[in-house]
Amino acid sequence: MAAAAPADEDGSPRKTKQGGFKTMPFILANEICDRFATAGFNANLITYLTQQLHLPLAEASNLLTNFNGTAAFTPVLGAIVADSCAGRFWTIAGGGALYQLGMLGLVAAALAPALRPAPCAAAASATAAAPPSCQRACGGQLAMLYLSLLLTALGGGGIRPCVVAFGADQFGRRPGGEQKWSYFNLYFFSMGLAVLLALTIVVYIQENVGWGWGFGIPAIAMFLSVLSFVAGYPLYVKVKPEGSPFKRLLQVLVAAFRKRKVDVPEDAGLLYHNKELDAPIAADGRLLHTDQLRLLDRAAVVTTGDVADSGEPHLWRVSTVHRVEELKSIVRMLPLWAASITLIAAASHNFTFAIQQARTMDRHLTASFQIPPATMIIFTTLSMLASLALYDRALVPLARRCTGRRSGITYFQRMGAGLAVSVLGVMAGALVEARRRAAAAEHGLLDKPAAVVPVSVFWLVPQYALHGVSDALSTVGHMEFLYDQSPESMRSSAAALFWVAGSLGNYLGTALVAVVQSASGGVWLQDNINRGRLDYYYWLVTFLLVLNLAYYIACFHFYTLKSFEVDASDGPHDGRGEEGVFVRADALRPTGPQVLPCLY
Repeated sequence: MAAAAPADEDGSPRKTKQGGFKTMPFILANEICDRFATAGFNANLITYLTQQLHLPLAEASNLLTNFNGTAAFTPVLGAIVADSCAGRFWTIAGGGALYQLGMLGLVAAALAPALRPAPCAAAASATAAAPPSCQRACGGQLAMLYLSLLLTALGGGGIRPCVVAFGADQFGRRPGGEQKWSYFNLYFFSMGLAVLLALTIVVYIQENVGWGWGFGIPAIAMFLSVLSFVAGYPLYVKVKPEGSPFKRLLQVLVAAFRKRKVDVPEDAGLLYHNKELDAPIAADGRLLHTDQLRLLDRAAVVTTGDVADSGEPHLWRVSTVHRVEELKSIVRMLPLWAASITLIAAASHNFTFAIQQARTMDRHLTASFQIPPATMIIFTTLSMLASLALYDRALVPLARRCTGRRSGITYFQRMGAGLAVSVLGVMAGALVEARRRAAAAEHGLLDKPAAVVPVSVFWLVPQYALHGVSDALSTVGHMEFLYDQSPESMRSSAAALFWVAGSLGNYLGTALVAVVQSASGGVWLQDNINRGRLDYYYWLVTFLLVLNLAYYIACFHFYTLKSFEVDASDGPHDGRGEEGVFVRADALRPTGPQVLPCLY
């Protein structure tokens, strides 16, 4: 039986003129403006919280990481909406509108005096030991901040899980596979350019012009983001959602639990198959049965009453092998996916503690111009962009000659390399902080937190740059892994997993700060970082990252790639493996189903 013809979200047949690289200007314009807006207010938000709302450093850091954690969790909601009913296009458009409202709330808070506390009563001089007298933001002012941040988090939840999969949808799976994987690198490269622009322009305006314009410019960018995306509507391939994948996973769990005492036959051919039922969610081919997690196979054992006389299955009692394997695929992915959580927790300090380090160091480029502290993140972005370019143009061709794979190295190797580089990045931060603190002690500045320590801020460049290299390797590899190894009907949900890792990573960062604060009696992480021991904190994170790398290697050793089958009656299909070899599916077996390993 031939696979169902692809359809748009409105149910109409997909037009051949739709999709391809001609849609990229609209999709990437949307994401570039979105990432510009996000980076524009997020990169320097720690400064806004501590200097405008007068929150203590540790509290502001935790508020920021909690917000980032929440913003990274909302893509789960967006993925459910996109995969279940609304489709990716309308989920992205609606998310952009919510994000716009949140940005306008931040602009209002920055402009209206009633929505922020009064300026500090007296500024501390560079040589004064006593801090200025500052009024902390009241409950109503913080409520306005929380509401605005919540709207941006919900809006981002509609955009984040859908935009990567939506862009990949424009190329299909066969043909055009190489174009699709080029899209992933193009996507992250474009996002890096947007962040670079935000860090050089918006952060400078926030520090030197005002927070009204500092938040206003990202708000304008967000409006252009939504406008440009909607303008490309006629050109897009809009894949029709096929119902909630989470409902299907729950049905498998319920059916397996009901049959927990039923024996699973040794012959997988005796399990329940229904090609017609699975056709809308298995256009690429049905997932092949695996021997792992055999307790879930009970859901595919047919017992009395599972199938009606009409042939219609009761899906809360019995599931097809393909649907069981969908759940197995997700479960197998989780251990490797979890390895990115500690990495994100380690990187979160670049937006909090590292900015406070930079604020105490010599930031002069000329006698009259200083680099804003948050602009130091530019070195992470620059190194990420350079790494992406070198990866595609230098590393892949070189590795291809050694490995024989078209991709050079696998995305598993790419993720592992990124985890290893992140260890070096945090280690560099520990060494530089020890040097900075020693210089503060040498010049008698331990009790003068507002003073400039005579150490160049460019000593922070290695830690920022190494985190950028780590991002280019691990982040892109992670997204490729999730997109490729997830069931085809769950691509938005798999992208949501990418952002959920960010959510849990930020929450882990918050928990780690809280534990360190409690265990050290508030000594390690304090408002006066000259008296604190931030270097000890960095060494602790380094140790955790080494353990995380060992965990990743162990999980990779036991991981099994998914595979799928197609019918010979469907006609020949081409599948491109990680080795770069094109395999004709109808050549694998003369008759019957053929097996295609999914090794992109």
